Amino acid sequence: MTNGGTMELAATGNAVATFQTMSNELITPRILVCPQDKLHFFATNFETGFSSKNISYFVGIDADQKFPQRLLGGDDNFEINRTPEKSGLLNLFTNLSITWDASRHTQYKEHFWTQTKSLGNIAMSDGSVQQVNSDDLQKAFYQTGLATNRLALP
Repeated sequence: MTNGGTMELAATGNAVATFQTMSNELITPRILVCPQDKLHFFATNFETGFSSKNISYFVGIDADQKFPQRLLGGDDNFEINRTPEKSGLLNLFTNLSITWDASRHTQYKEHFWTQTKSLGNIAMSDGSVQQVNSDDLQKAFYQTGLATNRLALP
């Protein structure tokens, strides 16, 4: 925080403070909620009442430009061993079974979440964004090169 970042807060699982710090670059908090997410809702500003209920995306704590395959962020609706994850710090071991969880998204024609298709987006440290299925999500965590991936979930 002394250098203007949020690493100390994100490392405790505080995704909200990380997005608040980026408020000048993001301009509006509306982009932090997936339009098909039925449990989260759009915020009108980053100050008044802004909370984890206004965010649909995780923050990758171990993101580093020197390691382009590490996760910078992405859709936060996944489950581990068939249990949906909750807000806070997630230490994700690469040997755990992680899949997308479509339960909080409305089913929509060609949107990512339907009865037969579960896809999500992940942002990598190199700045790229990839849409991946559950199998590729598991691989993405493995390919970071970390035994444990740390994520701040809103």
